[in-house]
Parts: sequence; structure tokens; C-alpha cells
Amino acid sequence: MKLTLEIWRQAGPTQEGHFETVQVDDASEQMSILELLDHVNEGYIERGEEPFAFASDCREGICGTCGLTVNGRPHGPGQNTPACQQRLFNFTDGQTIKLEPFRSAAYPVIKDMIVDRAALDHVMEQGGYVSMDAGTAPDADTMHINHETSEYSLDHAACIGCGACVAACPNGAAHLFTGAKLVHLSLMPLGKEERGRRARNMVDDLEANFGHCSLYGECADVCPAGVPLTAVSAVTRERARAAFRGKDD
Repeated sequence: MKLTLEIWRQAGPTQEGHFETVQVDDASEQMSILELLDHVNEGYIERGEEPFAFASDCREGICGTCGLTVNGRPHGPGQNTPACQQRLFNFTDGQTIKLEPFRSAAYPVIKDMIVDRAALDHVMEQGGYVSMDAGTAPDADTMHINHETSEYSLDHAACIGCGACVAACPNGAAHLFTGAKLVHLSLMPLGKEERGRRARNMVDDLEANFGHCSLYGECADVCPAGVPLTAVSAVTRERARAAFRGKDD
């Protein structure tokens, strides 16, 4: 399989970047996007040239590390599929593939296709946890939650924090990410005690560092975990609930 690759090259955060064209004549349709980059980098290393920098870890669609924009779409052409699981059979022989980092003002480029997604971590620091006294973990049988509620909560807990939702949004919004965390924690028994404080703090940080929701749903279309678009509504709902109930909640 022959492909023409246009790969983003950027030496550092303050340097200007550009696309570098690479011809590949021996790609396999079963290769993933990341395996294709591995293959390209092997050739660069053999020639004593600097390989392209990109992020990856588990390569099983779980960790959320592999953030790439493929032909203008976060992760690639496959819907709700991370870059590490995007296969070349989605492309045609002789096609040009443009590979670049996630594009968002909230994601400064570190090098080549690696971006700093710490802005998502900052949202989580504001309330992505539960508090309880040490040594007092309750027995699981005493935690009353029905099956439907727990499954709905886990559907939102499935978010892997890759940040594709932000890169897909024209406004650079992180409402799908933040809403998923708010839904998950608001439904679990241990998360209800600080529900209001969590909503206030997380949404305040969200609004300070990300754009407004575009209301078009591009985020859910690229989310590898399939977090439902309804998670976006939790941002407004949970913040309004916190405002109504007051500071003690």
C-alpha cells in the first residue's frame, strides 16, 4: 500500500511548525496510524535523522494518550475510535494522509504531534475526586445504588480523557469531558456529599480555560469512549443546582 504522508514537524512550543512530506511504499492495511508512524520513524532512525515525536502508551484504546488529528479529524476517520485503533484499511492506496497534533488554544504544542493537555487535569483537580475519612471505607453492601443508575454512571466514567472532544469543537469547549465527570460522580454515593462544590469549582475552571459549547455535537462524534452528548447538559444542570442550593452543599 502506497501512501503520501504530510506530518507535522515542530521543534518546540515557541518554534514555527511545518508539514514534512514522507512517501511510504510498503504500508499494510492492517497497520494502525501509530504503527505507520513507528514504521516511518524506523527509517528515520536508520538514516540517523530525528524521528517524529508523538504520544502513545497502551495502544488498546484505554489510556487516552494517543492524540492525533488525521486529515482534519481528531483521531481519524473511524467514528468513536482512538488513533491507536484507526487502521489503514480506512484509506485508499495512493491517498495523502495529513497527520498533525490536536488543535486547540488550550493545547500548546510541546513537540511535533505532542501537545500539553494539562488544562484537562486542572478541571479534574477542582473536583474530580471524592473525599472521605481515612480508615472508614464502608462495606460495599451498605452502598445502596440500583443497577440502572450504576450503569448510567459508568457509561460516563468511561471517558478516557484523551481531549479529542476539545479538538473537535470549533470553540475549543470541554463540556463533554467535564459533563461526563460531573454525571459520573454525582450519581455515585460517595460523590454526592460534595456535589455542589464540585460543580461550582469544575465549571468555573472549565469556563476560564476553554471555549463555549458549540451545540453541534462534534465532540460526541469523535469520543473514543462513546460518552453520550447528553453529558454536555450536565455542565449547566449541575452548576445551576449548586447555585440554587447554596455554598453549604
